[in-house]
Amino acid sequence: MNVYQFDDERARREEARKRQEPRRPSQPPVFNLPNVIVWLSGAMIVIHLLRAFVLPVGWDNLIIFLFAFWPAKYAAFASLNAIDLASSLWGFVSYSLLHGGAMHIIFNLLWMAIFGSALARRYGAGRFLVFSALCSVGGAFAHLATHWGEAVPMIGASAAVSGQMAGAIRFIFELGGPLGAIRRTDRGAYFVPAQPLSECFRNQQVLVFVAVWFGLNLFFGLMSGPVAGQPASVAWQAHIGGFIAGLALFPIFDPVPRRRL
Repeated sequence: MNVYQFDDERARREEARKRQEPRRPSQPPVFNLPNVIVWLSGAMIVIHLLRAFVLPVGWDNLIIFLFAFWPAKYAAFASLNAIDLASSLWGFVSYSLLHGGAMHIIFNLLWMAIFGSALARRYGAGRFLVFSALCSVGGAFAHLATHWGEAVPMIGASAAVSGQMAGAIRFIFELGGPLGAIRRTDRGAYFVPAQPLSECFRNQQVLVFVAVWFGLNLFFGLMSGPVAGQPASVAWQAHIGGFIAGLALFPIFDPVPRRRL
């Protein structure tokens, strides 16, 4: 046997050995989250750490004044200066990037990782961010309607996450969805047709998740620290406003054709 025949024989044996070996399952990534969720969560964490450990109290109070949602600004809208007027406009969204304590931000980020990730995979980054911002606006309007003129700031991503949950529950429990009774595990699980809204709240899984969400939201909201010298309170009206906004906006943003009845 010459050297070429020997090499060919060894290559055939090696190939046969590889075919007989059981294939090892590929390891999932450590962070199996959409990039937009990772970056948005990172931004909120950095903002909170800077406020909590780096910036002096005076600067932190200035951030709260400029970027939190203050109902009092709208009661005095006609007399606001240019900076206060501008902050009263971007405050409808910017308040959702601020948090009152570690428990507050951890709770919101955990639930955004669950529901926001499902929605981000379905919508894509751009559509997801616009949807979340509009849910924040919906939550701010609900808070404003019930706290008109109050000089107490509102902060937190709970209204946006409530809207994300409202959107996600429209499809994640469907057959073939990521949490359905019969579920898929590939990317297609996030693109199953959404169930009609009339059926959504007949689903026991949906009702349980919504009840748990609002119950935990109340608990962790009460555990938050004071903001700008004001005692912590739960802006539950904003959570409901964000949730209703999410239900209303979902079909407008949904790229998947509706399920036929």
